[in-house]
Amino acid sequence: MNPSSVASGLQPRHRQELAINVLSKQESVSQIAKQEQVSRKFIYQQKAIAQQALNSAFDKPEKDNEVLYYLPVTQKWIFQLILALILICHCSYRGVMELLRDLFDYSLSIGTVHNRIKEATEKARQINQNQDLSSIDVALLDELFHASQPVLTGVDAHSTYCFLLEEVEHRDEDTWGWYLLEAEAQGLNPDYTIADAGQGIRAGVQAAWGDKPCHGDVWHIFDQCEALCRNLAKKAQGATTQREKLEQKMEAAKLKGKGNQLSAKLTQARKNEAQLQKLASDLQILLYWLHNDILSLAGEDYWLRIELMNFIIEELKLREDKKHKGIRAIRVALSNQKTDLLAFAEVLDEKLEQIAHSFQISLSQVRKVCLLMKKSLSTNRYWQKWSQLYQQLSAKFLPVMEAVESAMKSTPRASSLVENLNSRLRNYFFLRKHLNSDYLDLLRFFLNHRTFMASRVPERVGKSPTELMTGEKHPHWLELLGFELFQRA
Repeated sequence: MNPSSVASGLQPRHRQELAINVLSKQESVSQIAKQEQVSRKFIYQQKAIAQQALNSAFDKPEKDNEVLYYLPVTQKWIFQLILALILICHCSYRGVMELLRDLFDYSLSIGTVHNRIKEATEKARQINQNQDLSSIDVALLDELFHASQPVLTGVDAHSTYCFLLEEVEHRDEDTWGWYLLEAEAQGLNPDYTIADAGQGIRAGVQAAWGDKPCHGDVWHIFDQCEALCRNLAKKAQGATTQREKLEQKMEAAKLKGKGNQLSAKLTQARKNEAQLQKLASDLQILLYWLHNDILSLAGEDYWLRIELMNFIIEELKLREDKKHKGIRAIRVALSNQKTDLLAFAEVLDEKLEQIAHSFQISLSQVRKVCLLMKKSLSTNRYWQKWSQLYQQLSAKFLPVMEAVESAMKSTPRASSLVENLNSRLRNYFFLRKHLNSDYLDLLRFFLNHRTFMASRVPERVGKSPTELMTGEKHPHWLELLGFELFQRA
């Protein structure tokens, strides 16, 4: 039979099966052609058709050149793009010029960029100065440095609103007092402040507000303790390594009959290793108690914490020596700052007393609910205590638990939020050799009016620090500066 006549009579379904058989490579083209009584050319044609169909099915559609939407580029839009590049993208002035040149085919001088930023700064400064700060209950204060110049920062502990951002010549009592009084003119009158042990900050707070409490920041002492533990652990590990090396040398010397020459050194190395391991272990335990029991938010009352702090201080004093100066540094810091570091416990005690009075239960029961917060939900111990307290308080238990949790959340112990702000500010400062009040005013306005895209605190997501502080919505930060936001049709 003629192969061409056989091929012409094959149905589409049969041709498809031939193509699949060829693509599977289980049989050669010659074998398939012989079995089906068709030409090899015909088989290759079916294979090409099938291959093309497969490529078409799996190829990604070319959409890169598809127009998504049209953007009307006006002078005003260019100006808000400049602001967004500098404030959102941390871009330099020359970077803005380069982007506009390369992507928009638009030339702009550095002077024009500067002038547009200055125009926006005037509006931003006015908004900053008109903001009411009376709702700030706890103010967090700190300092950072840029090119050896101090920058004073102040943040609301609840909303993260930045009420102070100023580059100054000095960070002394007069400077801090001046800027705190300036903020007081806008309504700033917190119940207390939180700051590190810096003398300038504390003297400035006292000069501006008299006897208003300035609590200690536990984060810095925790950081100092962790550094000491790491240092002692490294020294203990080094002593172990030194002892192991001496033991190896001792074994080699014994083979030569000279083992006694290293015995004194090895004895001293073992003694040094044991001492360092004991010291590192003791310090780790003491500082663990400090972190998890004394300076923990959920804990005993203020006066018992003071007694425990004194115990830690005495134990540290017993372990001081000239080789490990870090122990004395922490002991002195705890001695000088213990009342400031534990000031948060007095605040929490007052709140727990109010809860006990409100629910007409004993303070000890409220304290037990507070201590329950320290335990992990995944442990049997937690649920045993939970069950006991539930039986004691019955219907009052869950409301009391919510009240205690709320009281703990509203009692900050550290200036972590202002430290977080300082870390974000450094991403802006590194682009500039010199700062000025105009730039800092604009930056403060932006940080206070941009919305949080993500946060560990769910209540902050989608809101700005200003909205969190005032409880009122406000327009987008670009709209506050007089721009109209682009919206796709």
